[in-house]
Amino acid sequence: MVLLIVFAALSTLIAGTLFSLRYLAAGRFLRRLRIATVAFDVLALGWFVVSAMRFHRIGGPSAIARAIVIAFVAQLFLMAFLLIAALARGAWRRMMAVPADAGRRRMLARCAVYPVLAAGVGLYGGLVESKATVDRFFMIPVDGLAAEDAVMIAQISDVHLGNFFSPADLETLLTRIAGHEKKPDLLAVTGDLFDDEEMNPEAVRVLGAHASDFPDGIWYVLGNHEHFRGAPKILSMLKATQVHVLVNAAERVAGRALWIAGTDYPMDRPHFAQQKRAYAEKALGAVPKGVPAVLLAHHPEFIDDAAKRNIALTLTGHTHGSQFGLFGMPLFPVFKYTRGMVRIGGSYGYVHTGNGSWFPFRFGCPPEIAYFALVPKDA
Repeated sequence: MVLLIVFAALSTLIAGTLFSLRYLAAGRFLRRLRIATVAFDVLALGWFVVSAMRFHRIGGPSAIARAIVIAFVAQLFLMAFLLIAALARGAWRRMMAVPADAGRRRMLARCAVYPVLAAGVGLYGGLVESKATVDRFFMIPVDGLAAEDAVMIAQISDVHLGNFFSPADLETLLTRIAGHEKKPDLLAVTGDLFDDEEMNPEAVRVLGAHASDFPDGIWYVLGNHEHFRGAPKILSMLKATQVHVLVNAAERVAGRALWIAGTDYPMDRPHFAQQKRAYAEKALGAVPKGVPAVLLAHHPEFIDDAAKRNIALTLTGHTHGSQFGLFGMPLFPVFKYTRGMVRIGGSYGYVHTGNGSWFPFRFGCPPEIAYFALVPKDA
C-alpha cells in the first residue's frame, strides 16, 4: 500500500512538472528540460531502492539522500509556482478582456524567478528549518493537583533515529532539555525514537545516561516504528536503564500525587479502533479514580479516549505536524488531530510536530521541544 502511494505521488509529480515546464521554456530547451527531469526522477527513485537493499536504510548515506529530497521538493514547489502563476495570468487576462494570441509564447514573464524561488524553498526546508528546533510552552490547569505536586514536563517525539538523526544528535537534544531554564522535572518520549537497528543500542545508552538529569525521570512509550525495528529487543535493552517504559500500564510518579499512563501503538490496522480502545482501557484502568494523571501515547486519537476519563493531559506525536505548514497550520491535515493543542472539556491533548524525520524536510513546521507546566486548577 505504501509503495503504491509513493508511486502514485511520484507519477503525479513527474506528470505535473512536465506539464508546467511549458510555462518556463519552449522548443528544444523545453524538450531537454523534460528529458532531464524524467532522468533525474527515475535515477533518484532507483537510488532509494538500491540503497535500501545495500545500506538497509532508505536513502543510504544521509548527504546524498538529503540532496535528493531537496531536489524533489524544489521540483514540487517549482510545479506549484508555475501552475499558480499561469492560472493567475489566465484569470487576469479574462478579467481585463485581453484577446488571445495563438502565436504568443506561452512562457511566464520573468520565468527565471520561479526556479530560483523553488530552489530557495528546497534549500531552506532541507538545510535550515529541518534543524531549527523551537521551544513551546504551555500551562495546563489540573483539577485536584496540589500546589506541591505542580510539575514541569518536557516532551520529545518522533526522533526517528537513523539517516538524519544520530545518537550524537540525541545526546545534544537531551542535554539542551536538561539544561533549559524551565528546569523540567520529567521528560516524556512519545514514540518513534528508535528507528535504526544498528544505532538503537547506542541510543538506549544515551537515553539511559540522561535519566538522572530529570528529577522525576524519563518516561517512554512505543511508536509504530519501534515495532518495525523490533520492539521486543528495544524493550529488553531499556530494562537495563532507569527509563520508565509504559506498555498499556500506569505508574505513580514517586513523591507526587500524579500518575503517568502509557499505551502501546495499535498495529492491527483492520481493527485499529478496537485495539486502540482496548489499550486505552488497560492503561487508564490502572490509574486510580479521581487522581491527576497524564497519558502518553504515540497516536493522537488516544486524546479522545483520555478525554472520556477526564485525564488532565495527553501527549502524542506520530503526525510530524504534517511537516508542511502555512501560518501555523498544517498544510496536509490528514489526521483527526494533526498538530498542536486540543481541548475537550477539561482535558487537554497535544500533538507534537516531532524532532526528526525519515523525510528530511520541513516548511512552516519546525521540530520542537514542548514544555507543559501542570499547575493546580484554582491557582
